[in-house]
Amino acid sequence: MAHQHIVSSFGEELDQLRAEVVQMGGLAESQLTDAITAVARHDQALAKRVVEGDRRLDEMQIDIERKALRLIALRQPMAADLRRTVAALKISLSLERVGDMAKGICKRADKLDDAESMAALTRSFERMGKLVTGRLKEVLDAYARAEVDGLLNVWSHDDEVDQHYDSLFRELLTYMISDPRTIGASAHLLFMAKNLERVGDHATNIAEMAHYEITGTEIEGARPRGAEN
Repeated sequence: MAHQHIVSSFGEELDQLRAEVVQMGGLAESQLTDAITAVARHDQALAKRVVEGDRRLDEMQIDIERKALRLIALRQPMAADLRRTVAALKISLSLERVGDMAKGICKRADKLDDAESMAALTRSFERMGKLVTGRLKEVLDAYARAEVDGLLNVWSHDDEVDQHYDSLFRELLTYMISDPRTIGASAHLLFMAKNLERVGDHATNIAEMAHYEITGTEIEGARPRGAEN
């Protein structure tokens, strides 16, 4: 009975660790959504809240890392239990980076305020942002439910984000060449779009880590890439 109690307690700890990662994922998703909205609406107050809110994601990641390392040290998990613990640790690191990308976007948001001619490109950025946010939500939902099909869907469509970035990159170059006055704002928007592209990469990384946790195997084949990646 004592052994059964210990096993049950360990399972509960693993479930709690996953729940905390899912909670962190929800906050990272919210931060990214708010960052995109702040750019689209030129909402500096919202941008400031995203920058300030990044501290909470950092704190959550540190707490998850501490608990995961404690589980490894004290419980010495093996096989599936070890995969669950390590996946939680790695996914939390990716989510912390997503928060950094959202913060980075917001730190540049005010550079577009006076660039009315950039409205069309801002809309292109918003469309790319919605795609990336959708990918992040999908992979986090699949992780929370341990749904392999959802993870594979995100992984197999990684190139769509790359294609959006390439398209926006070409648009920005066209604007800068045709009107040098847009060079400053275009450069900032390019860095912001690159942050979105990196979030897409993190979503795909999460899909790979969660897939290995659930199945014990790597996803077969090369990760899909855009034409220029």
